[in-house]
Amino acid sequence: MKKDFYNVIGVMSGTSLDGVDLAHIQFEIKNNQWHFKILESDTIAYSDDWVNQLKLAVDFSKEKLEKLNNDYTRLLSKIISDFIEKHQLQNLDAVCSHGHTILHQPQNGFTLQIGNLPEIATLMQQTIVCDFRVQDVALGGQGAPLVPIGDSILFSEYDYCMNLGGFSNVSFEENDKRIAFDISPVNTVLNFYANQLDLNYDDKGTISSSGTANEALFEKLNDLDFYKLKHPKSLGFEFVKEIVLPLIENYNISIEDKLRTFTEHIAFQTALALPTKKGQLLITGGGAYNDFLISRIQYYLPEMKLIIPEKKILEFKEALIFALLGVLKLRNEINVLSSVTGAKKDHSSGLIYLK
Repeated sequence: MKKDFYNVIGVMSGTSLDGVDLAHIQFEIKNNQWHFKILESDTIAYSDDWVNQLKLAVDFSKEKLEKLNNDYTRLLSKIISDFIEKHQLQNLDAVCSHGHTILHQPQNGFTLQIGNLPEIATLMQQTIVCDFRVQDVALGGQGAPLVPIGDSILFSEYDYCMNLGGFSNVSFEENDKRIAFDISPVNTVLNFYANQLDLNYDDKGTISSSGTANEALFEKLNDLDFYKLKHPKSLGFEFVKEIVLPLIENYNISIEDKLRTFTEHIAFQTALALPTKKGQLLITGGGAYNDFLISRIQYYLPEMKLIIPEKKILEFKEALIFALLGVLKLRNEINVLSSVTGAKKDHSSGLIYLK
């Protein structure tokens, strides 16, 4: 029998490598409407060693990847267990965990999120719902983005929902179907250049705003094949490593100018991606703190109302929605939309490991 109340934890680690986001969520269904409360929440930063490993893992051998997966599963179980203990959480229905994406090659029928090994349930003594992407790729889908069904269920009052993380993605209703796709790299590139200045990130876009956009590079970036593809489409770090960074490095310009040019590129592609240029655009993710980037998006979308929500939703929306995906899986209900990923059918994705 399906319940009308769920007490869960949502766990997300994104490509920007900020750390592990954890949110204690309570869901309730009233009159067929989902309602949520984000209670305790934390972001646990990775050590420098873990940041380096996760950055380099795209080139690891199969054996090194297996070891990394085992080590990361143990790390993640400890992070989640510490969160449960710190906040004295009890009577959890499940921990719903995305894991961390290392490889994402849907065109080759392959995606890998580490931290989703069965041992995690044993280590934590909790029911775990995880590994949400693999089934979709097996069904011919992109395996991404998965957040849009949560946008549709929890944030339907907005015309567009956009996340600015390692990559940007957007979701919206089109012809009575939810449509979503990745737009462009964001913090995977911006943080790469901020790191070269011994900074973790470009705070509020201050450095970017001091640079000058390079017109030739701007045009080359906008001419990349990915932007000509129709949705569904998604991006992985391979795109940044193999295509974007080598292109930028062809230009002998300052880091400030590289940041400025790429910020302009993100804003331009954001506007290009939205079929209607007016309405309400909900913006979440770490990039929402980049004031200069937000101002450039507004420049290209002068009639759009940009809405940055309260802090818990801004920072933990993806953890919230993966918690919802886990609950939908527990209920054996659809949690991945074929209109978004291009899979053969809507489906209920993820693995359940009982404690």
